[in-house]
Amino acid sequence: MEQLAVGIDIGGTGTKYGIVDRVGNLLFSGEMSTRNHTEVMPYIEELYQNIAPLIEQAGGRGRIKGIGIGAPNGNYYKNTIEYAANLPWKGIIPFGKMVEDTFKLPVVLTNDANAAALGEMMYGAAQDMNDFIMITLGTGVGSGIVANGKLIYGHDGFAGELGHTIIIPDGRLHDGTGKRGSLESYASATGVRLNALEFLEKSNKPSLLRAIPIEQIDSKKVHEAALEGDELAKEIFDYTGKILGMALANFVMFSSPEAIILFGGLTKAGDFILKPTREHMEANLIKVFENKVKILVSHLKESDAAILGASALVWEMK
Repeated sequence: MEQLAVGIDIGGTGTKYGIVDRVGNLLFSGEMSTRNHTEVMPYIEELYQNIAPLIEQAGGRGRIKGIGIGAPNGNYYKNTIEYAANLPWKGIIPFGKMVEDTFKLPVVLTNDANAAALGEMMYGAAQDMNDFIMITLGTGVGSGIVANGKLIYGHDGFAGELGHTIIIPDGRLHDGTGKRGSLESYASATGVRLNALEFLEKSNKPSLLRAIPIEQIDSKKVHEAALEGDELAKEIFDYTGKILGMALANFVMFSSPEAIILFGGLTKAGDFILKPTREHMEANLIKVFENKVKILVSHLKESDAAILGASALVWEMK
């Protein structure tokens, strides 16, 4: 019988999982909360309780080649999650080993954005590309860099933390890392919320956002207001796109990719964020890079792409 892979994508808010065949058909899937568990072992136990019945439905453990996991600060070389700013568990966690011991299946683990990049290479917009950068715009900003057809892991497994590059010196404090001015502090869903709060405080412009309690303002509410024609909401996206575009220009000049592929909840804002991002990227590139690099939005269905990416790790297992 054909072998299958389990893909698990661990996000700062939720975890998605599924069983995938070699050509990228998602046969079974589900999701659960990440934030409900302050301790890692009860989280893994809940994961097992959810996935074990799916493995049985798919034909049992004998059909499963392995489990691929995409996680913030996932280390491909060590199968660990290390100092993840957006997860409730702190320090260095031997996560791969813990999952392996619980499921009794081989496990391979990497950074969540690296997993998304692999999924894009195998099943999505980057199928014919050897050089591209994957940027995930969710609770945080993740990235996976592919150069010469290979994912860049670096000497220690942590290459590609572009969300933590400093884009505004001495800028906004990132609560998770203690560093100031990172891309993630401005251009993630969390960053859009903080941008909105700043704009509402500094501007006297009328806005639909002013009727929303502060604790309920998020990137989705800003998008809804922009769709209603709210000028301040549009300015918030212009500002977010400006910062993202400046950062992308730096990334282009570093690795000269054919394309930058954007993935994640924030891409739902469409041209509100994409237009200023493209404009500011081009405006900050030197001549040799101008008008060469495409900005694409992932073709893969968001709920499936992360699982597909994580499962893609399994097919690369020795």
